[in-house]
Amino acid sequence: MYSIFKTALLTTLLCAVPAVMRAQFDFTLDGRQVQIHSFASQGFMYSNDNNYLTTNTSQGSFAFTDFGANVSTQVTDKFRVGAQIYDRNLGKLGNWRPSLDWAVADYRFKDWFGIRAGKVKTTLGLFNDTQDMEFLQTWALMPQSVYPLDQRGSIIAHEGGDIYGNIGIKKLGGLSYTVYGGKRPYDSQDGYPYSLDTSLGTRAANGITNVVPNTSRKVNSSTGPVFGADLRWNTPVKGLMAGTTFFDQDTTTKGIYRATGNPFLIAGDRNDDKDHTLANYLEYTIGNLRFDGEYRREILVSTSNTSTGAWNAPSGKDIRSGYVALSYRLMKRLEVGSYYSRFYYDWASPHDDPSNYIFDRVATARVDLTNFLDLKVEGHFMEGIMRSATINRGFYVAANANGLQPDTHLLVIRLGYHL
Repeated sequence: MYSIFKTALLTTLLCAVPAVMRAQFDFTLDGRQVQIHSFASQGFMYSNDNNYLTTNTSQGSFAFTDFGANVSTQVTDKFRVGAQIYDRNLGKLGNWRPSLDWAVADYRFKDWFGIRAGKVKTTLGLFNDTQDMEFLQTWALMPQSVYPLDQRGSIIAHEGGDIYGNIGIKKLGGLSYTVYGGKRPYDSQDGYPYSLDTSLGTRAANGITNVVPNTSRKVNSSTGPVFGADLRWNTPVKGLMAGTTFFDQDTTTKGIYRATGNPFLIAGDRNDDKDHTLANYLEYTIGNLRFDGEYRREILVSTSNTSTGAWNAPSGKDIRSGYVALSYRLMKRLEVGSYYSRFYYDWASPHDDPSNYIFDRVATARVDLTNFLDLKVEGHFMEGIMRSATINRGFYVAANANGLQPDTHLLVIRLGYHL
């Protein structure tokens, strides 16, 4: 009853607050404008069999809520500061624990050179650094093959610094670049520690990882160095942009084995370990029509220890993922779209094994109820039940006590507001 009341209350607030808040949150301080923006969304998910994203979707679930607020100001013509607080509840994830989503100081010397530092949004692919802005997207759920909602907290930002800039190349358009480095943050309420705490994977003879419910481990931290570079080309063709990102991270994870108290470790800094991602993407907009697509390849090699302290042999995976999407604004208040998303857990393993892939066909309608309020209705038709104790795309064995079925039909309804 409390959960239903809380959901109804948030939905009412989503409908009521934009007009109230509009007059309150832009003001001037010492001659400089201070901007405060806020956003929130409430979702409902229902699926035919499998529970998705740790929520009880097979019975219908409202456990899909997030909200945040950010403040920023232009201190000087070249210096800007800002920060964002974020909170969410997504099934077993988030658990209403607020976090500092990002906090950055940004100084732009020239158009072609600027620096920013703090907890900085990570530029990875088309939308990683804007995925917190639900109102910018057509979709209720972005393509989970490349933008997994259950791992949002560990990928949206890094603690460190960037250099960036825009370079005009005359008749050839313009280039935008970002080079960054720092430390990957640890989100204890994300899908990665949840999966390690609740499941265990063993590699079968055919190369497929079998994952079973298991609570023998407790994760305490997962962090390490991260660096990357992104280059975007705004081509001479109006509305056409192409880009590429290289991303490298240290996947060191520490914890304990509950029965013995011995250290548990997934090492990301041993000689053979690596986690490299290359993302290529394209976006084209003409009139009310938008097309975008992305392809990623991640080479992941990691080593873990056993409860006795012995080291397992390195485990390597060639992870492939991507999507293509098309959306069209039919009228001022109505946009429709569709995307097709693919994820392969290990390219070297059998492509016809449902535990090695997830394919997702999606149809969406977005209605902009007001300038600040949007409603999205979305259908997902998924094939495959890729299972992993470390890399998940929505399917967790701990959330599916009766086992996972090979196909999933999912309805997502999401009401969002932004100011």
